Amino acid sequence: MELTRRDVLAALAASGAAAGASVSLASDPGDGPVGDHEVDTLVAVARVVYPSAVDGVESFVGQYSVERARDRPEYASGVADAVAALDEYSRTWEDAEFVDLDAERADRTLSGFEVDTADPDPEGSDRERVRYYLVNELLYALFSTPTGGSLAGIENPQGHPGGTTSYQRGPE
Repeated sequence: MELTRRDVLAALAASGAAAGASVSLASDPGDGPVGDHEVDTLVAVARVVYPSAVDGVESFVGQYSVERARDRPEYASGVADAVAALDEYSRTWEDAEFVDLDAERADRTLSGFEVDTADPDPEGSDRERVRYYLVNELLYALFSTPTGGSLAGIENPQGHPGGTTSYQRGPE
């Protein structure tokens, strides 16, 4: 399943960050409030946590992340801090930054950092901030889109109109 520009806009609308997004989505993600390294790290995290059936991850994550952080300097700073914490952990255990890890090592690093069991907390420990700013944000972005929602069996994700037929059908 291919993530499209429409999915980016749907995810931004669901997160409340869609104002002006249609104009700025044409710009290079590296031009935004989060840097290239942060975007590359978010893409690497998405490749681990997104289902393998999803295509177009790099473009989707890049555009979504930049727009989500636009006009939100505290959020952009939180993303940068979470990326730095993940890189520090990755350098300690894998002798490389997270973006430089292959899929197996990246998955092992996230599991070893215990982000799958951490409570998401923007003010919490390193693993809680990684869970909040990186993992949960990316999963929310995916599953709030029509493409991601269909992967999870959610026909009409919040903010995506399904038309009158979606609510006039009886239970299956």
